[in-house]
Amino acid sequence: MSRIAARGRRDRSARRPGAGVVRDHAGTTDYIATGKLRALAVTTASRAETLPQLPPVADFVPGYDASQWYGLSAPKNTPAENRRRAEQGNQRSMAIRDESRFADIGGEPMAGSPEAYGRLIAEETGKWGKVVRAAGLKPE
Repeated sequence: MSRIAARGRRDRSARRPGAGVVRDHAGTTDYIATGKLRALAVTTASRAETLPQLPPVADFVPGYDASQWYGLSAPKNTPAENRRRAEQGNQRSMAIRDESRFADIGGEPMAGSPEAYGRLIAEETGKWGKVVRAAGLKPE
C-alpha cells in the first residue's frame, strides 16, 4: 500500500459567523465512493456522516482528533450591530442552502453559538500549540 499526499482543495463553505463550523474530508469522498481510494479511517473524533463505513482513528487511539474545520470570524472590536446583522444574514442564507452540497464536498455543518465557537478556537489553539512546541517548529 502506498501513501499518497492529497493536493488541491475544493471550494468550502462555513455555517454561521462565530456560531458554527464545517468539517470536511479534503474532497476525498468521490475517490472513496468510486473505489479509486481505499480509506482506512477518518481523523475526526467520531464517525463521519458522509463516510459512515469508516471508523474514527479515535477507536484505536483514544482521544485522537485531527479534524479540519472552517468558521467565520470578525475582529474583536466589531460593533455589536454589525455582528448581529452578519449572524442574521448567515442564518438566512444557511436556511436556503443546498444540504447535499455539503455532503458532495465531504462537509458536515456543526451548529453552535458564538461562545462555543470561541471555545473551539481556544481548544484547538491549545492543542496544536502543544504539537508545534513539541516538534520545535518555527515560522520561516
